[in-house]
Amino acid sequence: MKKYQLGVYEKSMPNHLTWPEKLTIAKETGFDYVEISIDESDEKLNRLEYTKEERFALKKAIYDTGTPIYSMCLSGHRKYPLGSRSAEVREKGLRIMEKAIDFAADLGIRIIQLAGYDVYYEESGEDTRELFLMGLQKACEMAALKGMILGFETMETNFMDTVEKSMSYIKRLNSPYLGVYPDIGNLTNASLIYDRSVNSDLETGKGHIFATHLKETYPGHYREVPFGTGHTDYLTQLKLLKEMNVKLFVGEFWYTGSEIWKEDLTFANQFLRGHLDKVFCNDVF
Repeated sequence: MKKYQLGVYEKSMPNHLTWPEKLTIAKETGFDYVEISIDESDEKLNRLEYTKEERFALKKAIYDTGTPIYSMCLSGHRKYPLGSRSAEVREKGLRIMEKAIDFAADLGIRIIQLAGYDVYYEESGEDTRELFLMGLQKACEMAALKGMILGFETMETNFMDTVEKSMSYIKRLNSPYLGVYPDIGNLTNASLIYDRSVNSDLETGKGHIFATHLKETYPGHYREVPFGTGHTDYLTQLKLLKEMNVKLFVGEFWYTGSEIWKEDLTFANQFLRGHLDKVFCNDVF
């Protein structure tokens, strides 16, 4: 039995690739599974409208390549947030949520990662936080009907940049289908803001962390930082996550036009597995 599984974020590969190509390349470069992106672009949101035939074709690609899609990064709510002051936008956000759950269930996806924003392009306030909570309650009811797991990503904004803040909503709703899917790179930056260790924050989510994003960051920078050049302390966080029985991890990074993007994928895999193996496959840790 594997001691952990390491997935790769879909956006680490060129967008023009077909699904069979993405799944094959993920496997060839050493990853166990792929995390699909449903972002705020019309192109990605339209995936939720796939016909039965299109969904079957994707399921067949998963079967043929042997590379599953275990998780979904649902960031489309940046544009259609559940806490928006616009009733029309909130309704759109709930429709996206319901369609994402149905899509994930059809494809065998286990976890939907929710972006931890009440609003993104509006100013946050007490009203948007309450509207977000109401929308989240409906999302949890939708998830319960399909047995789908929803996990908050810890983000770069003040609203939900720590596990502890995520847990405040999880405790209020008390749903077995809602937990945390933290990003340890984002948490590392937040630890500097709040002068608190990443692990002390992770511990507040004990028993509620479903999976983890492994990402490189450095102060004030949250994206496109090459692995090994930032300040994310993988070994320290992974040791605690192992103790908390977290076994699903995704390398989050982006294709930025590099001509050697396949080599970049292989490097990322080797870099992350080097840390994961040291923790999960070495009795010293």
